[in-house]
Amino acid sequence: MSLKLVFVLLALAALGGAALGYVLRWLLVLARKGSIEIEVKQIVLNAQVQAQKITEEADQKAKEVMSSLDATVAEKEEKVTRAEERVFKREEALDKKQGELDSEVQALKGKIEEVRSIKERADTLLTERAGELAKVAGLTKDEAKTQLMQEIEREADEDFMMRATKLERDGHERLERKAREILTTAIHRLGNSVASDTMATAITIPNDELKGKIIGKEGRNIKAFERATGVEVIIDDTPGSIVLSSYDPLRRAIARMALEQLIIDGRIQPAKIEEIVEKCKAEANKIIKEKADAAAFETGVLNLDPKLLMILGRLHFRTSYGQSVLQHSIEMAHIAGMLAEELGANPQVARAGALLHDIGKALDHEVQGTHVEIGRRVLQKFGVQEEVIKAMQAHHEEYPYETLESYIVQVADAISGGRPGARRDSVEQYIKRLQDIEGIANSFEGVEKSYAISAGREVRVFVKPEDMTDFQARELARNIALRIENELKYPGEIKINVIRELRAIEFAR
Repeated sequence: MSLKLVFVLLALAALGGAALGYVLRWLLVLARKGSIEIEVKQIVLNAQVQAQKITEEADQKAKEVMSSLDATVAEKEEKVTRAEERVFKREEALDKKQGELDSEVQALKGKIEEVRSIKERADTLLTERAGELAKVAGLTKDEAKTQLMQEIEREADEDFMMRATKLERDGHERLERKAREILTTAIHRLGNSVASDTMATAITIPNDELKGKIIGKEGRNIKAFERATGVEVIIDDTPGSIVLSSYDPLRRAIARMALEQLIIDGRIQPAKIEEIVEKCKAEANKIIKEKADAAAFETGVLNLDPKLLMILGRLHFRTSYGQSVLQHSIEMAHIAGMLAEELGANPQVARAGALLHDIGKALDHEVQGTHVEIGRRVLQKFGVQEEVIKAMQAHHEEYPYETLESYIVQVADAISGGRPGARRDSVEQYIKRLQDIEGIANSFEGVEKSYAISAGREVRVFVKPEDMTDFQARELARNIALRIENELKYPGEIKINVIRELRAIEFAR
């Protein structure tokens, strides 16, 4: 009984517990449901707030977009309006041009019609003239037409020739005027003074007592000096001065230096004279080099071979019609450079060709051929540019003008030598006569050297004593005199003085 009761109680307790659990569960569910509803309401509320915010932002953005779109649309509308205005203006311009073109076309058509009518009238006139000519001359229509055409062609040719002649004349006048301007400018820019070379050099001496020492006992010192230098020494009553006379500038320069050194040294006697003269000949080579270097530097013609410069420097002691050949060449180089710049040629080539154009004259007494041919060979030997050789070789028209620079060098030569005061023919002829006299004397066998002195009125011929007797010396003088009489023209008479001097030298040891 008690067990049943226990079971019943247990059952009731279980039912009560289940009921209580159900009630508790139901309460929990209700509580959770309430919290969930609250959360849902909160979420819904938050969603509504967020939606409201998003809606406001969207409205704001929509307003901004619409504002931007309105501005863009307005700008595009303005552009479209301007484009329409431009198109309208272009259409108006095109319409205007089209109208002008139509007017021009109409005018051209009218002119074409006018030309056509003129041509028809001309053809009619030609036909009528041809018919008249045929009637007058008894020619056929074709013959008359041919004759008429020939007459028209002849008239046209005459008109063309007159026009061509006028153009040629005007062109020559313009070219001549331009050439004169260029040459005048070149000459004006180079206004060098010209001093013609003289035949004598005056030496100032400290006192007149030195004249006696220079003459020496029985004139042996002056004779030794004249023999060593080939220069005539003129000692007269002029106080404080001795004159050295010779047509050869190199001889005069050497004699001047030697006499000045002898005066300073004081020991004037034949052996000392010969020693100092030889020393001065060596110093003359230094002068030649200095003059050549100065000429090359002044004209801007650089990088020349030193041996070629030595040959160029010898022109300092060479004259042409009284004008120094080296100074003439320097002057030519300046003129040629200015002309080349004016004419668009190569100034460097023109200057070099002008400076070296007469270099053959430094060797023409030693080498056969004209100075132009000698100069060509010298420049080729020292590797001068072919353009420079072409420029210098045509200045006497022995070779054709191959370049513009060759014309310029020839013109510069004519300007330098032809302007007033540059040259004197009488001096050149005088020098040539003295050279010819010496050349005749030196051409005989046994002659050591000869000097033309006293302005060509005397020739001193020094012979080799071992190769010639006294009788042969007299015969030589006669033969030289005969050749001079037959080959040369000269005023007055020329004295032939053949000198045979035998020296015996021995040393006592």
